[in-house]
Amino acid sequence: MRLVRCPLCGATNYEHSRCYRCSSWVDLDKKGSLSKAIAFLIAALIFYIPANIYPILKTAQFADTKGSTIIEGVIELWHSGDYPVALIILFASVMIPILKFLILIYLIIAIAKGSCKGVEQKVRLYHLIEVTGPWSLIDVFVVVILVALIHFHSVAIVPGPGATSFALMVLLTLLASKSLDPRLIGEDCGK
Repeated sequence: MRLVRCPLCGATNYEHSRCYRCSSWVDLDKKGSLSKAIAFLIAALIFYIPANIYPILKTAQFADTKGSTIIEGVIELWHSGDYPVALIILFASVMIPILKFLILIYLIIAIAKGSCKGVEQKVRLYHLIEVTGPWSLIDVFVVVILVALIHFHSVAIVPGPGATSFALMVLLTLLASKSLDPRLIGEDCGK
């Protein structure tokens, strides 16, 4: 039996047992962790495409319906002078998901190959995607706030299919990072 660190509280436990401190299961399953992370990541990448192609927000005024994608919304906010909001949405909705995809792909490949170079850097990257994960939902929050705030009789604002795809993409990315066991980073090093 090997000693392993609990992913939730950090206590040292025997492998294939319950944590003595927080009662979560402590198991080091390399193949299960990697395959789950790969499956969730592929699904997230699939949803990223419609999240950026389809409108995230639709406005209907009288008989005129208009939809705008994330990038169109950023451009419109930029042209109207809302530079901070445009930059926040650009980073949270376009740049951060791409960065998270790249980091997850890098970590999965490094774990699969058993790479021992830069273990501390890989652990920091893993924690970076854990911290930034929920912030990717800022677009969905903006849509929800707009829908709740604008109650004109002649204007209707509804989330578009891009919002659903975006929310699913963020959820699947969070699941991919949660299913990837950080204890696997550099596991075979030092033997």
